Amino acid sequence: MNTILAKYLRKFALVFFDDILIYSQSLEEHILHLQQIFTTLREHKLFAKRKKCTFAQPKVEYLGHIITRQGVATDPTKIEAIVKWPTPTTVTELRSFLGLAGYYRRFVKNYGIICKPLFSSLKKEGFSWIEDQETAFKELK
Repeated sequence: MNTILAKYLRKFALVFFDDILIYSQSLEEHILHLQQIFTTLREHKLFAKRKKCTFAQPKVEYLGHIITRQGVATDPTKIEAIVKWPTPTTVTELRSFLGLAGYYRRFVKNYGIICKPLFSSLKKEGFSWIEDQETAFKELK
């Protein structure tokens, strides 16, 4: 998909595995972009499943993000899950939390600095949860 649609990527299209996101400034431009993508897919004997397609949407929920004309934002339901996450009591629970929170690290200023005490609890010496970890956990949430 990346090779076939290379000339459109980051101009008006994004590809993730077999998903194609097409973004445009206007409905007219969107129709032209769709035509270009569909023509290219047809040339390579590829087809989209109509029931999996949505067109001309002002807002798209995709891979845990909300994409609108204003840009990319976090999915409120995922953020709610982070905020409600109980205090980890094991390395496995902490890894799960850091996995979800880490997905949104680009939205958290100084993510690495905030998480340093949490990452230190993942080391071989064993799981520990003291004030530094609690403070970091609350700040990250």
